Amino acid sequence: MRKLLLLGGILVSIALIWFALSNYLGARPIAAENLRGLALSYTSALENIALHDPSLQSLGNFKSHDLAFFALLDGNGRYRFHSNPDLIGTTIQGALPRATLQDGVASDQRVTLRTGENAFEFNAPLYLPGETLALRLTLHTYRADAVVRRARLNMSVLFGLLAAAWILALALYRIVRREELVRLEMARRESLAQLGEMGAMLAHEIRNPLAGIKGYAQVIEKMPKEERNSGFARRIVTETQRLEALVSDLLAYARSDRESVATVALDEVIDHAAALLRPEAEQFHIEIVTACPEGMLVTGNRDKLGQVLLNLGKNALQAMPDGGTLQILSEASGNQLVVRVNDTGRGISPQEMPRIFEPFFTTKAKGTGLGLALCRKIIEEHGGRIEVQSSVGVGTSVSVTIPRIRNNHGRS
Repeated sequence: MRKLLLLGGILVSIALIWFALSNYLGARPIAAENLRGLALSYTSALENIALHDPSLQSLGNFKSHDLAFFALLDGNGRYRFHSNPDLIGTTIQGALPRATLQDGVASDQRVTLRTGENAFEFNAPLYLPGETLALRLTLHTYRADAVVRRARLNMSVLFGLLAAAWILALALYRIVRREELVRLEMARRESLAQLGEMGAMLAHEIRNPLAGIKGYAQVIEKMPKEERNSGFARRIVTETQRLEALVSDLLAYARSDRESVATVALDEVIDHAAALLRPEAEQFHIEIVTACPEGMLVTGNRDKLGQVLLNLGKNALQAMPDGGTLQILSEASGNQLVVRVNDTGRGISPQEMPRIFEPFFTTKAKGTGLGLALCRKIIEEHGGRIEVQSSVGVGTSVSVTIPRIRNNHGRS
């Protein structure tokens, strides 16, 4: 995105610079054309006056703001008329415009007057009865060059604005970059803090089973033939299985792949999870109620979705040690399928609710704290979301929402 913005800024700047330069370079020919057109108009007017007044005295009354001075030269280079009367009859100082007198060719050029002013000189033939004179017009260029000055000013303003814009953009980029680096550094420190906290909790979770395994193993080692060692061995197996479950949960939480994605019938997943939960539910006198219409299909991983329902169901069973009801209900809502896992257990306190999805956060004596975190991760990988509502002493309701697909028979 940044590269596109930078490229766009460079292209816009190049286009604006090209526009300003072309406008400025095109202004000089426009000014020259304006001066040439003005000189031709004056030439026509002066020729008309000279034709009506062969003495050329009427030319002295010809005045204009753009006219610096003008003169009429004969073939000998003598001034037949000049705006400065003192020069009439004198010889020209400088080159005689022979091409104008002999071939009738008009010419123009920029000249610098003795006053230092930049002027426009125009030479053109003036045809009078019996002879041809050379008309030399010297025009002020201030008004005609206004278009050049305006183009130069516009170019300077544009270049200044572009420079200011790039400086401002660079300053903003540095500010944004600095803030981004600060955010990254804060995120890194937060990640390190979380990693340290998770590491401490993980070490605590692993140390307890290891201490038990070590103690039981030492007892067996010292008294290998005692009958009670069989109980110790079972406890070793139990603690080992606990460690194995913790490692499995960690690996499942760390993985981000979605292998074996297929079309899954939600009712089959719910029935399978309920069947796995029933033996434990019967021990606590908990009734399991399921309701899922056929034809509710989703795209995903059957095992992972089953793991989500199994984790949620086990949490619900553990929240009802004195018995109760566990409901696993599903329904369609537009293009989504909603599965609700409801229990009548202890509920979750408002203080604990904000942290229930944090890895390793648990209120259980032997819990890993990865169950709900893993559930949310799996559901988000399936493009869904998970929400929890709970009241202390009333129960908890967990809602899982995932995108649905329709079967070929059009059933909802």
